[in-house]
Amino acid sequence: MDFTFAQSVPASIRTIALPVLLDTLPPELEPALRDGAKAARFTGKAGQVFDGFVERGGAVHRLALVGVGAATEKERLPLLEKAGAALAAKYLTSGEKELALDLSNSGLSPEQAAAMLLGLRLRSWRYDKYRTKLKDEQKVTLAAVTVVGVPDGTDAAWADASAVADGVEFTRELVTEPGNVIYPESFVERCRERFAGTGVEITVLDEDEMGALGMGALLGVGQGSRRASRMLALRWQGGAEGAAPMAFVGKGVTFDTGGISLKPGPGMEEMKWDMGGAGAVAGGMLALARRKAKANVVGVMGLVENMPDGNAQRPGDVVTSMSGQTIEVINTDAEGRLVLCDALHWTQETYSPSAIVDFATLTGAMVISLGNEQAGMFSNDETLAEKLLLAGVASGDKLWRMPLAPAYDKLIDSPIADMRNVGPRQAGSITAAQFLLRFIRDGLPWAHCDIAGMAWADKAGATWDKGATGYGVRLIDRYVRDALGG
Repeated sequence: MDFTFAQSVPASIRTIALPVLLDTLPPELEPALRDGAKAARFTGKAGQVFDGFVERGGAVHRLALVGVGAATEKERLPLLEKAGAALAAKYLTSGEKELALDLSNSGLSPEQAAAMLLGLRLRSWRYDKYRTKLKDEQKVTLAAVTVVGVPDGTDAAWADASAVADGVEFTRELVTEPGNVIYPESFVERCRERFAGTGVEITVLDEDEMGALGMGALLGVGQGSRRASRMLALRWQGGAEGAAPMAFVGKGVTFDTGGISLKPGPGMEEMKWDMGGAGAVAGGMLALARRKAKANVVGVMGLVENMPDGNAQRPGDVVTSMSGQTIEVINTDAEGRLVLCDALHWTQETYSPSAIVDFATLTGAMVISLGNEQAGMFSNDETLAEKLLLAGVASGDKLWRMPLAPAYDKLIDSPIADMRNVGPRQAGSITAAQFLLRFIRDGLPWAHCDIAGMAWADKAGATWDKGATGYGVRLIDRYVRDALGG
């Protein structure tokens, strides 16, 4: 989607969109359109769209009214994103090729104007790479949006928002690709391509290097696959020289069969998005790099494929993590925590971060707890937890804090190793978080975000269609802005 700014609506564009505040139809609106809007019960609620045809200057125009809600709403930016997204949803496959968005009398600030454009861009994202027989009415036609009447400073605000959109779209791309296209090695190469020229330092560990470091937990997950595992680190140095970085760590199981503890067949195809945590970290790092964030940040991704061949690890196996702690593998489908524990330990050893936040599609129990409305967040640090919760509200990637406690920790004790990789059926998300906490150094602020219900959507949302949501990118970006001043 191309966005351009202009002083007036080009004569070639016949479809024009006007933002409308709640219960405030533009006074200059043609009577027929005004009456039609009222008859359709259009009131200007955020995301409402009404359109009709009017004659202006001897030419017929399609005029769209898009509701942006009340100007007094505290959370205006999400409403404006919703309004922009509604335009994309209506006109993306409508046959219209160009759209003019007239903000001349909207009263929007540069940041508010950029929010509306961001919603339009995010909702217009499609990945039709493998669809060769789309009907005409299914094909994307809207290719360009011309924005007129923008307030001074919108260019800069939009450049900033576009960087975030780049990150969200990259995450969606990674999560959408099938497992035969995105696997550990190709995930790395896709990142090499996308981060070229951004100033991000890329580090990759292969299996021999990880083996030498003692990453038996991560390597155990991938040993049943013919796809070699990888550890990927993306480092952005935009802050003070020598200052400890903020670290984000992502689970990157590029396809999860469950291993020997095989998942049921129906729905297994969805496990291509079990690398949603790594996808979020990669997209978040791209957003930070593209907007030149003033912070030191490192993103680390443990990348594996969990397959059940004759070399796969078995239930009952004991593996030794990089930290030296041993793990009895009760269920090979509880593999994400095995990947993360080595990734978390390596991140602490290598980068000595000021704090660490991990993202993972870790447990189905989290979906049962919170559905698809917000991710679960566990933390050992009150300040970090509060800042993440605030970033979640501000970004729209919402979090709900879940508990940690010694009583839950006892549920993963093992009679033959330091711990089991799963506890009993109850409190499954909590025991998974307790498992990860055992690999965090004393005194290091840490949070775990279980995004199992958020990385993929079975129905369209405000700013995404069915499929990959890009969850986590905006949370990372907002946290770095607000908590780190970046």
